[in-house]
Amino acid sequence: MTRPTRPTVPTPSTTTSEECTDVSAPPLAFGAENPSADCIADSAGGLTFDLDAPGSAEAAAHWSAALVLRRRGGAAGGSEDEVRLPLAPSGAGRVRAVLPSTVALPEGRWDVHVACGEATPQRLLPGLADLRSLVDRKPGPSTSPLAVRIPYATKHGNLSLRSWLRAPHAEAGDVLVGESGITGHGSLYRVEDPAAWLAGAVVEARCRRDANLVRTAEVTVDGQDFTFAFSYAELCEEWRGGLDVWDLWLRGPGGEGTEPVRIARILDDVADKKQIFTYPAKSFSAAYAPARVSPYYTVDNDLSIRVDERPPVAAR
Repeated sequence: MTRPTRPTVPTPSTTTSEECTDVSAPPLAFGAENPSADCIADSAGGLTFDLDAPGSAEAAAHWSAALVLRRRGGAAGGSEDEVRLPLAPSGAGRVRAVLPSTVALPEGRWDVHVACGEATPQRLLPGLADLRSLVDRKPGPSTSPLAVRIPYATKHGNLSLRSWLRAPHAEAGDVLVGESGITGHGSLYRVEDPAAWLAGAVVEARCRRDANLVRTAEVTVDGQDFTFAFSYAELCEEWRGGLDVWDLWLRGPGGEGTEPVRIARILDDVADKKQIFTYPAKSFSAAYAPARVSPYYTVDNDLSIRVDERPPVAAR
C-alpha cells in the first residue's frame, strides 16, 4: 500500500468539471500600498484580525470603520454575501476585528477588505498568520453546524477566507491506495450519537456521468470513526473511456437526521487540498481498456475518485 504524500511542489492533475471559476481581485498596481492584516485562529473556528489603524486616529475611531468580508460570486451588499465586523482600537496604533465561530459564514470564498467612513473599501493583504490551532483540529461534541474558516493568500497576493459550515460533517482521514482497491478512513462530527448514526451506514460512490451509477461500501465502525473500501473492479465495471468521477458520500441507515453527508477534509490549516494532498494513480486492466484510478480532493476539499484512461507506454 502507498500512503499519500504532501509534496513541496504541486503535481499536475487532471482537470475536472468542478474547477472553481471565481477569481479574486486582480493584483495591485505598481506602488500601491494596501494595508495587511495579521490573523489568529482559535480551535472553535473563530478568527481575530489585527491591522494598523487606517488613516488618522479620528478615522480609525469612526463609527463605520469595519473589516468587510465579501463572498466571491455573491451579490454586493447582500445579507448572505457580505459581513461587516467592527474595528476597535487595540493599542499601539492597531485596530482589531473578531469573527466568532458563532457568526454564521456561508460556505464559499470570502475576500477581505477594510472600510473606513465614506472611503472605498480597500482590499487587505495577508500579514502574519497563526493557524496552529487548526492543525489536526478535533471538534468537541455538539450538534450545531461545524464552522471552519481558513485564511489564505490568493494567487494575486490578497487576503481571503475559505469557509465551510457543515452539520453533520464526515472528515476524511488516511486514504490508502492498495493493489486491488482504495481504503478510506474518516470521522463523523456534529451528530448527537456518532456510533448510533454510523450503525448500518454505508459509503456511496456516485458517478457524475450517470446519476444511476452508485457503488456502495459497508463501513467498519469504531466510535465516531469509520473505514470503507472500494475495489478498482467495481469502479471500472461500467467505465467506457474518458474521465469518470465518483463523489463519496456517507449515508446513514435512514430516518430523520441521517441524510447523506459529503466526505471532505477541512479540519486543518490547508485551504486548498487538491494540489497539496495528492495520491498515486493505480493502473488497472479494465474490461473496456487499460485504466488508472486515483482518489483526489476537489476544489471544495471534498473526497472523490477518478477513473481515467491509462496513457500509452512510450516506446524506448
